[in-house]
Amino acid sequence: MRVAILEDQLITREGVVRLLTDGGVDVIAAVDDAGLLMRTVATEHPDAVILDVRLPPTFTDEGLAVARSVRRDHPAVAVLVLSQYTDFPFVESLLDAQEGSVGYLLKDRLLDPDTLHDALRRVTRGECVVDPSVVAALFRRRNRPLASMTEREIDVLTCIAEGLTNAAIAKRLIISERTVEVHIQHVFEKLGLGDDPHTNKRVLAALSFIAAGE
Repeated sequence: MRVAILEDQLITREGVVRLLTDGGVDVIAAVDDAGLLMRTVATEHPDAVILDVRLPPTFTDEGLAVARSVRRDHPAVAVLVLSQYTDFPFVESLLDAQEGSVGYLLKDRLLDPDTLHDALRRVTRGECVVDPSVVAALFRRRNRPLASMTEREIDVLTCIAEGLTNAAIAKRLIISERTVEVHIQHVFEKLGLGDDPHTNKRVLAALSFIAAGE
């Protein structure tokens, strides 16, 4: 796997490079300039880009703008966003776009290299990955739309919001895939999601989960 990194903090940048290379990832570039990263993506075609949310000059959402540009101009390149903060609007926009190959992890996850590598593998496979801590924060802010659900249904909805497949949900919760399917159907029913074949009910369920916390 070939990866490019955009991170303005030298220590963090070198730390991510070390974590990736120790895990067998080929880091083709590690830069602190968005323009240089975009040129690298255009010429080197990495499998994925890892970048920070808050970059110079304003340290607000420059990284998010870069992430969107990469996905728009180079759809074959996956993007994994790292942040010290929980940016609920950005997470919502990831899900609302109904596309994969994008992930959002809190920088605390860098303490666990396996989590970083797993997220990177998943986004390059086309999945949408949301940090479990972000999902848990959304869960804590939930209101009435989730109140009628059982604890297990909340667990399943949380996994859906993280972007997990049925098989991955079954593995995490230690239940069968058939049981996962039943719980998902109950979740859809309680959220009032109908049978319109033109809607992505998993995405709508995740958006309902996020909206419940607003």
